[in-house]
Amino acid sequence: MVLKRIITGICMGIIVGIAIWLGNPLFLLVACIAAALAVFEFYRIARHENVQPLVYPGIFFTVLLVLQSISPFPQTLPVLFVLLVVLPLVWVLFKHDKDSTFINVAWTILGALYTGWMISFYVNIRELRDGMGWTFLVLTCTAMCDVFAYAVGSWLGKHPLASSVSPGKTVEGAIGGIAGSMLFAVLLGTFFKLPLNHVGMILAGIVIGVFAEIGDLVESLLKRNMKAKDSGTILPGHGGLLDRIDSHLLVSPVAYFLILLITKQG
Repeated sequence: MVLKRIITGICMGIIVGIAIWLGNPLFLLVACIAAALAVFEFYRIARHENVQPLVYPGIFFTVLLVLQSISPFPQTLPVLFVLLVVLPLVWVLFKHDKDSTFINVAWTILGALYTGWMISFYVNIRELRDGMGWTFLVLTCTAMCDVFAYAVGSWLGKHPLASSVSPGKTVEGAIGGIAGSMLFAVLLGTFFKLPLNHVGMILAGIVIGVFAEIGDLVESLLKRNMKAKDSGTILPGHGGLLDRIDSHLLVSPVAYFLILLITKQG
């Protein structure tokens, strides 16, 4: 199991690393595929409690939310939000089973926003000045936060972090995760010569680490509420894709606006 986990992690790292390095359209394609798989798993989790999201419309809008990040038209996102609300409501009018209609529509919209819109911010980061360096930094710090949190928590963890949400997570693990994020923020910020001094890199690492931890807890709460163990089985040794990118979903928008603030872009 550990060997499978390591091999899968390396393969994912290579694919994402090449996509970041080459940029769009490859990075955009990888983001669209990740969003589509993640929202499919989100809807799969929701079905554990007899919710019936509109899977195909939801996947369609999820991919559009990622694609809008490169649209040259400023009104694309507002128009897409309107369509995301209106079209599913029209869709359910023609469905035979109208039980729990608005709950199903709400879960459909939430899934698209939680995955597609959040992932779109990574595409936005890649499009910024020094975008390759920033994207490597944010993605790596988030991933390393997970790795360090797991390692430190397994070794030293004693005090529960949020036992009602995820009993296995500890305060020690969370601190270790944030420390790992800080370390890689300094290393990558220096390597890519990003416009941050060392204090700024450390602070960026802390922010990324904190929101990575929150993102992980959010998905744990979702699975706990829906009585689901994993989001899927697509990644050997890891479970579902959503289980692996949950931390990234809250980090990406926070990191994007933080970078805009730091670099005064946009």
